[in-house]
Amino acid sequence: MSILQAIRTFLFYLLLGTSSLLWCTLSFFVAPFMSFKTRYRFINVYWCRCALWLSKVFLGISYEVKGAENVPDRPCVIQSNHQSTWETFFLSAYFEPLSQVLKRELLFVPFFGWAMAMLRPIAIDRDNPKVALKQVAQKGDVLLKDNVWVLIFPEGTRVPYGTIGKFSRSGSALAVNASLPVLPIAHNAGKFWPKAGWIRKPGVITVVIGKPMYAEGTGPRAIAELNDRVQAWNEQTQRELGSLPPAPAAPAAPDQLAV
Repeated sequence: MSILQAIRTFLFYLLLGTSSLLWCTLSFFVAPFMSFKTRYRFINVYWCRCALWLSKVFLGISYEVKGAENVPDRPCVIQSNHQSTWETFFLSAYFEPLSQVLKRELLFVPFFGWAMAMLRPIAIDRDNPKVALKQVAQKGDVLLKDNVWVLIFPEGTRVPYGTIGKFSRSGSALAVNASLPVLPIAHNAGKFWPKAGWIRKPGVITVVIGKPMYAEGTGPRAIAELNDRVQAWNEQTQRELGSLPPAPAAPAAPDQLAV
């Protein structure tokens, strides 16, 4: 990282942290008197847009969206690959109101956690996976019925750019049980905002929104089949973005082998 990049990165995080502290503190005192949709916009949308603006001005990271016409009128389950913090900012500002899965411990962080608690997150205990799955299913279903988007990162955690993790079935199960589609999203944010380290690279992040995917039937088989389709679409889209290496060529048929 050059000295200029280091200075710009330092300023970015300084302003991001300061704005977060001030905004969450203000929200703690003001937002409780707002309706949920207004509160979400006040706390999350405005600040996330600020974070995206700071990313563009200080880090040189902008973005483009492909497939915006695929967003359905009714909120559903969003499943996206997870490479960095950037997509959390973007998705929280692009879809509103939106709830996402987070660690329960974050809600106890003064002001930041208290503000987050007012956004109806799905706070889970990661030390107890079985209980966590039930929490996602139960609270996610309530949120969807209240017309709130539910964001699931099926890989469970951020993965390095150039790789993809195994997709859990929790998001697909939530969609099937609610009789709603999964809205698949793929991006290459990790190319410019890596998972590890402080280095940020200027460039244009591409976000691709796919067509809503519906399950073919109900039950465990339908959930597994939908989940496989969502992951296959994400892998293929990431390959088209250059985020993943090309798929290995299929072996030649016996009659195509040279004699």
